[in-house]
Amino acid sequence: MPTSSAPWPYPLWFAHRGGGNHAPENTLTAFRCGARHGFEAYECDVKVSADDQPFLLHDTTLERTTSGRGVAGNLPWVALAALDAGRWYGPAHAGEPLPRLAEVAGHCLQTGHALNLEIKPTPGTEARTGQLVALAAQQLWAGAVAAGRSPWPLLSSFDVPALMAAQAAAPALPRALLLDTQWPGWADTATALGCVAVVLNHTLVDAALLRTEHGHGRRVLVYTVNEAARADTLIAWGIDGLITDAIDRLGPGAAAASA
Repeated sequence: MPTSSAPWPYPLWFAHRGGGNHAPENTLTAFRCGARHGFEAYECDVKVSADDQPFLLHDTTLERTTSGRGVAGNLPWVALAALDAGRWYGPAHAGEPLPRLAEVAGHCLQTGHALNLEIKPTPGTEARTGQLVALAAQQLWAGAVAAGRSPWPLLSSFDVPALMAAQAAAPALPRALLLDTQWPGWADTATALGCVAVVLNHTLVDAALLRTEHGHGRRVLVYTVNEAARADTLIAWGIDGLITDAIDRLGPGAAAASA
């Protein structure tokens, strides 16, 4: 386990993009789906609109998961709010809107659930996105954190300038460096950013890396783990968090169903 004495306030399992692959991703319906499957923590993606409103969306462009077209971050919130973010998944979800971060915070604070908030900047807005997302999260969660009702969201990103801006804007919020490759200097960068964790593609993780990172006082989370055998191996090694799409087969709901 990590040498740091700081408590780790997050559950082991995180539902990817709110509800895994069982609901339209990054919507409030997805979060409710994750909760119905027993999850008490979620991963999601946040960027900012042209008029600085933090909202949930994974892609830079709108076509894959909404009725819109073009670069999402180029539009004001009033235009984004009018889009359909559910019909792509299935007709039963037609009319599902893109949620603002404030609405997701409301769900998490009402349920007491935790959040891994991936900062996903529109290219060219890295620092601005990191700053605005961190400040918004700080404002939205401050009261609940002070009252002991919720942990801070874990701010993560592949984008180092976004994390640097988040660190400068809200240094008390926990940060994690996201990695899809072990690029040169990544561990030193995580240290410079004051990261409490790293979040890696699960294929990059072995027992030795876990021991090393724990020795540095950092937790290790992995994405996207959808097979039970791999999850069991990672858990045996001492992994601190698993992000999954397979919310029906893995995680707290599956454990309860098999008990």
